[in-house]
Amino acid sequence: MGKHYLITGGAGFIGSNYVNRLLQRGETVTIFDNLSRAGAVRNIRWLKEVYGEKGVDLVLGDVRETEQVARAAKQADVIVHLAAQVAVTTSVTHPREDFEINALGTFNTLEAARLSGRNPLFLYASTNKVYGGMDDVAIIEEPTRYRYADFPEGISESQPLDFHSPYGCSKGTGDQYVRDYARIYGLPTVVFRQSCIYGPRQYGIEDQGWVAWFVIAALTGKRISIYGDGKQVRDILFVEDLLNAYDAAIENPFVSSGQVYNIGGGAKNILSVWTEFQPILERLIGKPLDVSWGDWRPGDQKVYVSDIRKASRDLKWAPKVSVKEGIEKLFRWVQQGVKPS
Repeated sequence: MGKHYLITGGAGFIGSNYVNRLLQRGETVTIFDNLSRAGAVRNIRWLKEVYGEKGVDLVLGDVRETEQVARAAKQADVIVHLAAQVAVTTSVTHPREDFEINALGTFNTLEAARLSGRNPLFLYASTNKVYGGMDDVAIIEEPTRYRYADFPEGISESQPLDFHSPYGCSKGTGDQYVRDYARIYGLPTVVFRQSCIYGPRQYGIEDQGWVAWFVIAALTGKRISIYGDGKQVRDILFVEDLLNAYDAAIENPFVSSGQVYNIGGGAKNILSVWTEFQPILERLIGKPLDVSWGDWRPGDQKVYVSDIRKASRDLKWAPKVSVKEGIEKLFRWVQQGVKPS
């Protein structure tokens, strides 16, 4: 017998991809979303085209509204909490909204899970931003990238938390609440501190979803802005690999419950944001790209790479899609005529 999944933010990039996967294998899925994000309406339209109007259970709702979330969670066996305000820049200009969506919204969803009486597994999409700028971590500069001096496998879950920016604070608050609900209430919860996730159905914008945004901008003739020197390094993870990790955590609750995992491409799937991405993009598009340059922004990390060895060990999981293959898949999807909102 299948599970009943509640996916908050299920019309978003990661959410719609996961809903598609779950429906393909015959699971019962409820999408809880207010459709406020760029691309959300199109993602729902796509799901309905594939599964029919009656095949997609969409609850229009907002995680800031306690009763709405509680009603949606009543029958859930698994809650995947993806609904969030995701841009650091927005958190700086609208800190209250950021807090209410990310911190209060996560609390509301946790309470809905706790009070449902079903003890659902609760998977929370956190962020590497909970580690802050990591200014004390030694960095070495190389011709096309920066790298850690002392962490060849990346940053592990033992890295001290250092919430930086209202976004880091709000997501970090949710992160710690989710952990504590496992300890205090026995709710089976899992925290994924996610690095840069990319792939189809991602309507990236400049301050969020940079891999997709660069591809979209390149194909639609928009200028790409680079802040700093372009040698900043990130580990990037193709969305299908992320969903494999979700499945592994949900299928193995006795292992994953109460745990925190750094989830990203890891040391084998890293890319500098422009000095190494530029030649890949220019090869795909067949011409030089116009970029503008700006100063470093507060809180910009020169390097962030996830140490994914704990997830690999516990969940028997590893990324399968290489950087080159993943970017080509994303490029082909955008090339099919998808335009940003």
